[in-house]
Amino acid sequence: MLRIGVKILGYKTPQRYAVRRAVLAAWNELLREHPGLELDILELKELLEIQRYTQVFVYPSLVVNEQLVCVGRFPKKEEIISWLCQALDGPPAASEK
Repeated sequence: MLRIGVKILGYKTPQRYAVRRAVLAAWNELLREHPGLELDILELKELLEIQRYTQVFVYPSLVVNEQLVCVGRFPKKEEIISWLCQALDGPPAASEK
């Protein structure tokens, strides 16, 4: 079974919601090629939790398998697919700041 950990960092609920929708859309697309793929999605909203990954609080950030891949912006579905595929291949996803 394939499992990827995803953390959505964001102080504001609407921003986390928008990123979650993009993550779920990317996951649904990847399920065609990887039917057993599971995502463990966790939303971090407390400032101290977010600070463990980044100092950016105003805009959302995204962590895939404990690698910060997107900071301070809303990632596109295609980018998320790429990061999830990198996580499936094994090497850590490249950070994008």
